[in-house]
Amino acid sequence: MAHINNPMEIYKLLNGSNCRACNEQTCLAFAVAVFKGRKPIGDCPHLEQDVIDRYGGNVEKPNTVDEYKAEAIEKLKQRISSIDLSMAAKRLGAEFSEDTLRIKIFGKSFSVDAKGNLSSEAHINAYMVVPALNYILNGSGKAPQGNWITFRELSGGPPRFAHFQKRCEEPLKRLADTYTDLFKDMLEIFDGKKIDSDFGSDISIVLHPLPLFPIMVCYWRPEEGLESSLHIYFDSSSDDNLDIESNYTMNEGIALMFEKIALRHVT
Repeated sequence: MAHINNPMEIYKLLNGSNCRACNEQTCLAFAVAVFKGRKPIGDCPHLEQDVIDRYGGNVEKPNTVDEYKAEAIEKLKQRISSIDLSMAAKRLGAEFSEDTLRIKIFGKSFSVDAKGNLSSEAHINAYMVVPALNYILNGSGKAPQGNWITFRELSGGPPRFAHFQKRCEEPLKRLADTYTDLFKDMLEIFDGKKIDSDFGSDISIVLHPLPLFPIMVCYWRPEEGLESSLHIYFDSSSDDNLDIESNYTMNEGIALMFEKIALRHVT
């Protein structure tokens, strides 16, 4: 039996026609129903038999990403406890008081004390904790330069670029195509700012997952004869403040967070 991490992996198997033959309003709603065990995947009349056979039983769900990354987080917390947090705060231009360093993640307060204890105004999953701790440990404090580049142009980016497209950009593109309020939620929930980019995109939003680490999400709507597209851009200073693995992890987490937002609208 295939392992499924979330309903979007089921959604990728569907044709996206929203034909309602399964008695759900959309293909995304059907994917949620299958993931939660309310419907068999065979209720979709457009799937090939081999796909139905592969996913035809109860979907096996693996351990959560938080469980997988728990060990990495503990190691990073140990490293945090061994450094001078006041110096790290000075290096990053962050707040520091009462042995606690504070930064903003998507505009929300995130704190770590000298013993490695974490706290936040909002729930932040392992996808964000790992990059945040690496940012505190290794970020140079270099200010953004205002020059936008692709993931492939970052140090260490080329060999990971195909995976970045598949796990980070493509999921957001599918959501933008099917969930029209995606970018409104980006603005409201994650303290984003809508801007006019130089790339000619229909929508461009700048997010600050970390204080000195902005990202820009650009979306081009479909036109006659052309598919839609979505790309994520990074400031040219990104390599100075976050390693490529943490960058990848963070963007994968952003895609997953927005998948969860979209799923709330169909459940």
